[in-house]
Order: sequence, then structure tokens, then C-alpha cells
Amino acid sequence: MRGIRMEKDVILYYGNAAGYVSGGKAVVDPLFESQELKDFLSRQKDVSEVKWTDGVFDCLMNGQKENREITPLKNCRIWQLKPESDILMRFIGYDEMVEKFGEPNMRDYEAVYDGKVETNDLESIYAKFNVEHPEGFTGHSLSMSDVVELYDDAESEFHYVDRFGFKQINFKPPAQTQAMQL
Repeated sequence: MRGIRMEKDVILYYGNAAGYVSGGKAVVDPLFESQELKDFLSRQKDVSEVKWTDGVFDCLMNGQKENREITPLKNCRIWQLKPESDILMRFIGYDEMVEKFGEPNMRDYEAVYDGKVETNDLESIYAKFNVEHPEGFTGHSLSMSDVVELYDDAESEFHYVDRFGFKQINFKPPAQTQAMQL
């Protein structure tokens, strides 16, 4: 058995799914970063770029390679209403929030968790923050009116925890007002 090989665009490192190749780019989990793997990748004709991305191994092990839906794990931030926010804003569905208070506004929220979780799946994140709170989480169990942010270096997605499921929202810091010129 060869130590490093390719099978159907998946990079196997001593039997472990270390990464994949797509569009001329190898996306590899830094867990497997070694000179031996770098040399192997540099010899591949269909690889013009290598990107070391956390979470690729987990995605591949969770079966995403069969679906060709390999997406790197994003960071997760949980936003909950600040203690001084209006008590009536708490634990309500999205439609009721918008009707009574307008779109959820970042100034009313504080981040109670910022870190990595093992998935980008919102339902799995919901379960995790209700059953097994990760280290560093300082809020209450995830509930309606909370916001889950999934982000990476390029973008953020915000999801309001609604009555049933999640509602993607535009959740940005309030625009700073410009000083009036006299």
C-alpha cells in the first residue's frame, strides 16, 4: 500500500481522507501537513494550488465526499440579546420580532460564543448548544430570538432561531453616523 495516493479526487494519507482536489486546487486539512504530502501534491499534474483548511478531514469523514458537498467548516458565533434589551424581545419568533421591534439589530445583541464547532449544519449547532455546551459558551441554551453566525475570512451568514428552524437575516452593526459639517 502506498502511503499517499489519490482516489476519485480524494487525497488519502496513509488511509485517511486528508483532502480533495477540485478545479485544480487541492484543499487539505492542516492536520496532515508534512513535507512528504507537500512533495506528493507538487508532483500532481492536476493540482496548481494547495489550500490548507481546517475541518476538511471532519467533512470527509462525515460522508460529504460522496455528495460532493465538501465545504470547509466555518467558525461559529452565537448572539443573544443583551440583559438590558427589552424583555419582550426575548424568546419570540422572527415575524413577531419584526412586527413589534423591526429587524433584529446587532446593537441589541452580544456574542456569547465565538469558536469552532464540528459542523456547519444549523440543526446540529442548535442541538450542541442545548445539550452539550462547548467550552467558552457563556449564554443560555439556544432559543428563539438568538442568532447563529457562521463565518470565515470572506463572509458571514446570520440565522435567526425561529419558531421552527432558522431564518437567514441581514444582521450588521449599525451604521456609524457621520459628523455634521458646519
